[in-house]
Amino acid sequence: MKLSARNMLKGTIVEVTKGATTAHVKIDIGGSVVTASITNAAVEDLGLAVGKQAYAVVKASDVMVAID
Repeated sequence: MKLSARNMLKGTIVEVTKGATTAHVKIDIGGSVVTASITNAAVEDLGLAVGKQAYAVVKASDVMVAID
């Protein structure tokens, strides 16, 4: 797989929640969980399921940094 996005976080799917048209996919990336909102069709096409490995790919023009 080759992508132009540089922020690819590999992890394990811990939850897939389907709605009417959109699904929320939670990926554990080593103790932190990233949630992606994608179509139900994409979940089916990719065969996403709890326990499978996947990448959270972040493509954004801006990334913010915060501290406590």
